[in-house]
Amino acid sequence: MKHLQCVVIGGGISGLTSAYYLQKAAAIAGIPLKTILVEGGRRLGGKIWSQHEDGFLCEWGPNGFLNNKPDTLKLCQELGLQEKLVYSNDHARERFIYANGHLHRLPHGIVDFVRSDLLSWSAKLRCAGEIFVPKGSVNVDESLADFAIRRLGREALDKLITPMAGGIFAGDPATMSLRASFPRIYELEHNYGSLLMAAIRLSRRASVSAKRASASGPGGVLTSFAGGLEILTTALATKFGVENIVYDKKISAITYNGAQYRLHSAGEVITADAVICASEAHSAAQIFYDFDTKLSQQLAQIQYAPLAVVCHGYAPGVLNRDLPGFGYLLSANEAIPVLGTLWDSSIFPQRAPDGGALLRTMVGGARFPLLAELDDSNLLELVKKSLETILGINSQATLERVYRHPLAIPRYDLGHIELVKKIEAQAAIHQGLFFAGNAYHGVGINDCVARGSVVAAKVMQQLLRSRA
Repeated sequence: MKHLQCVVIGGGISGLTSAYYLQKAAAIAGIPLKTILVEGGRRLGGKIWSQHEDGFLCEWGPNGFLNNKPDTLKLCQELGLQEKLVYSNDHARERFIYANGHLHRLPHGIVDFVRSDLLSWSAKLRCAGEIFVPKGSVNVDESLADFAIRRLGREALDKLITPMAGGIFAGDPATMSLRASFPRIYELEHNYGSLLMAAIRLSRRASVSAKRASASGPGGVLTSFAGGLEILTTALATKFGVENIVYDKKISAITYNGAQYRLHSAGEVITADAVICASEAHSAAQIFYDFDTKLSQQLAQIQYAPLAVVCHGYAPGVLNRDLPGFGYLLSANEAIPVLGTLWDSSIFPQRAPDGGALLRTMVGGARFPLLAELDDSNLLELVKKSLETILGINSQATLERVYRHPLAIPRYDLGHIELVKKIEAQAAIHQGLFFAGNAYHGVGINDCVARGSVVAAKVMQQLLRSRA
């Protein structure tokens, strides 16, 4: 029986998940398939990187995943990580928007919304009138900004939607595709005719526990591990098999000889019967430049938002205030040039020494890309001023770190869904070629894990057909 080989390009969460599920499926099917994961750098995990220093735990990239979808939780169970999971603290349900010069707690319900002073009365009435706004056309790829103005009004866009887009995608609502970026919101409008009507009907059907989970954030409770999110990628690599991982090998080109793919790297060649490209879209565009010009050009159309993450760690007793909440995002009209600050030590335990605090501030994004390019000293000064203005913090931090992501998060701009369809159709021309990653069907960890499982199943189906 001929042995087959699949190469996974990229050792981030998408590549690791694809490799793990493919290896698992091959073992169940009894197919002699060897899966090799090729990572261009010297470490796995992509943007997932948990850094421990002086009692602080700083996440280089994402700090968790939501528990409202089963995929990552199921994976954790398979990896034996259930006992290591930690969930955001109950008071982390409190989230804030900085607008008109001070922090406003995001309301949890209709009564809370009416009492809140985040929106003006005219804006509240405009939001209430959303129930009478006609549905948008299903054939129009509407921007998030246009959707928000049409259904909720300009003030809601500035104080609610723009901060949300910046916090999740580091994105600009004016260019973001509603349907690609927030498919659930798109579905609610078209299924219920109104977001308000959807909220009323869904709340009636929800259990008390579900209501509570929903109130904690955008559709779930933020979940991580006591030792940081890197626990997940390390466990995946161990389960997959470190002997099947190749480090520090960048794939520069790919060719096909009619029977197998040949992956080229600094004069070396790796052969494969199937390839899963789980690298970022811009890197994939370079890899496939000579192999398929059309595919390369399509991949290159996916743009990324730059981001700088600035961590400030404070020793026990230094701060002159408590931080009982998740953190804050900034209204679109504020002059302070940061996207927001997460109170990490208030979200999860063991992120700072007892009595200390850890804050992570996001700078840049699609709306302010040049700010992410500031040098470290200017970035630190900018963030310090924002913390002093918003939180009254003027104490010296024990720990200061700047993490840079020049290409942080893929932008799901207008036309994204159709672009992804074209990429997948073009890739399908080449038997045994597949794509995974957060550039296509969702930027969150849950999305990457789910997509990795789907892609692994597709590879197995094609390999089984080729052997029949």
